[in-house]
Amino acid sequence: MANLLDIRRRIRSVINTRQITKALKMISAAKLRKAQDRALSARPYAQMLTNVLKSLVARAEVYDPETGEPKHPLLAQREEKTTLLIVVTGDTGKAGAFNANITKAAMRFLDSKAEKNVDIEAIGRKGRDFLRRRFPASKVQTRSIAEIEESVEAEPESAERAGRVQITGEHVGVLNKLQFAQASALAENVIRRYCCEEIDSVYVVFNEFKSVIAQRLIVEQILPIEQIGEQAVRLAEEPTEEEKKRAKEAAVTAGVGMRATGGAVEGESQFGTAQVDYIYEQPPQELFRALLPKYVSIQIFRALLESVAAEHAARMTAMDSATNNANDMIDSLTLTMNRVRQAKITKEIIEIVSGAAAM
Repeated sequence: MANLLDIRRRIRSVINTRQITKALKMISAAKLRKAQDRALSARPYAQMLTNVLKSLVARAEVYDPETGEPKHPLLAQREEKTTLLIVVTGDTGKAGAFNANITKAAMRFLDSKAEKNVDIEAIGRKGRDFLRRRFPASKVQTRSIAEIEESVEAEPESAERAGRVQITGEHVGVLNKLQFAQASALAENVIRRYCCEEIDSVYVVFNEFKSVIAQRLIVEQILPIEQIGEQAVRLAEEPTEEEKKRAKEAAVTAGVGMRATGGAVEGESQFGTAQVDYIYEQPPQELFRALLPKYVSIQIFRALLESVAAEHAARMTAMDSATNNANDMIDSLTLTMNRVRQAKITKEIIEIVSGAAAM
């Protein structure tokens, strides 16, 4: 059995660890509130843009009446020969299984595309490091979002593939100070590659955040666009009841509200369905062609925003569990320390009594 000094030293160490985990929990709770506010503030624009596009679909010729082919290249569906997968993870750890679950979902998706070429855009340090250890980078130098912003109008570069699965982009530190311009630059690059037929489909794997206890890991198809305003979810994993319970307990102790970020703003959903004829300043076809790329940008931006919120929620829950585990360990070590101290006192008393009896 360890001596009294070692147990006290370990108790002090666990107490210091508990202070760190409690501080990280409160920091994540504060960041989660800000992430929720950003997701909520971006929702009205995204919802109204979706409704405008729905209205334009009803009033413009989106498909050729003779051939039935879509007039916009982002609606064109073709055989999947090369797929682009956007993997959204965090830049730091201490978030439980948040990053591991995303990378596992990405690997399952890659297994489902075993006979196709897959390009990967890795957003977040954890996903980048995981994928870099398993797949080669493209022979065309991988570019960050900042570099994409400077060369988004450049001509597509042709090069031999580094492998069936290759990394074509690495974006580290983007989620710390996420701006719409960054998501827009990434979307423009993706759209350019899709229109040039470098890629035939685009998917994004991320944690969809609705509230602290309502989030799921999904793989969503971004391109080609199947139906405006509807998510094309290809894979979804719901949290278990135990995980929901822990997340709820962590939110209550941290004082974080469990409001949802989904749903339509009152009055917005009636815009596209109203039985009236709108007067457009430009022809509906031109507006539809100009707004559809913005819709793709919004989809990617939404995925990044929700991933940021989900990461903070996961870290808050993980740090709450770590704090509770530290409390349990302190209680257990304190009980052990008291037993050791009692045994030591009893031994000393026995020695004194035995010595007195021997005299």
